[in-house]
Amino acid sequence: MQIQRLGDLTMALGECPVWHGQQLWVMDCRAGLIHALNPQTGEATARHEAPAPLGSFAFNGDEGDCIVLALKEEIAALNLRSGQRRTLARIEVSHPHVRLNDGISLADGSFVVGTMHVERAPGEAPLGGLYRLDTRLSLRKLDDGLGVTNGPCVNPLDGRLHVADSTARVIYSYAISADGALADKQVFVRTDALGSGPDGCAFDRLGGLWTALVRTGALARFDRQGRLTHKIDLPVAHPSALCFGGAGMADLFVTSIRDSGRLSASGPLDGGVLKLTGLGFQGSARPACRMPL
Repeated sequence: MQIQRLGDLTMALGECPVWHGQQLWVMDCRAGLIHALNPQTGEATARHEAPAPLGSFAFNGDEGDCIVLALKEEIAALNLRSGQRRTLARIEVSHPHVRLNDGISLADGSFVVGTMHVERAPGEAPLGGLYRLDTRLSLRKLDDGLGVTNGPCVNPLDGRLHVADSTARVIYSYAISADGALADKQVFVRTDALGSGPDGCAFDRLGGLWTALVRTGALARFDRQGRLTHKIDLPVAHPSALCFGGAGMADLFVTSIRDSGRLSASGPLDGGVLKLTGLGFQGSARPACRMPL
């Protein structure tokens, strides 16, 4: 296995890597920027702006010219050609310490995204929760009580949705019904013993869940029973999110944090994008959203 920096892009809060159109897409949430990168050289091939703070995004449809984007309190559509932005839905919470965070497109074309509520008083319940925007543009809350929602991803073998709460240092697993409702909530794994909450997550084709250990500079892989199978130390202090991509979906791309407002690091690679090759695992491309835009 090899770990190398991809290009020279440095982001304050690198997040949400997405493999699409044979390119790696990443976002700098604090700067309000979305970058497309050449996966071999790291050269930037496109850059798009949106109001910060950004949470996450997913491509919409097959053309690749529109994305579904999580902003602070709204889910929007952004046309990458024209730069025009349209509000699709808005969550019921408006609070200075609550914003939409990590999200993912599902196979039915919907978009699932959760909130983060930071700077809470001791014992204060987090506002917001986990939401699903369906292809009729109807927004529904799926769960609540999540402090910092990260890494929603679907196990390719059993179809269960996995969602991390970084504050609670736990990854939950849910069954998804045909209408998008969640049931059978279970604790998949707790990461206290690894010294960090889980951040971004991704599944490989064998049903192994990979997560960024944001406070300990490492990645962890868990098998379907939640047992730790791999732990990889990285040359960054705060890895944030990851995705598979490249030839055969066999490379793993990892974003990192230089200054999130709560976490900071000043090493030579902090804020950069890492590329891991030779892992021996493969992932799968994400489905596109199917919003009527």
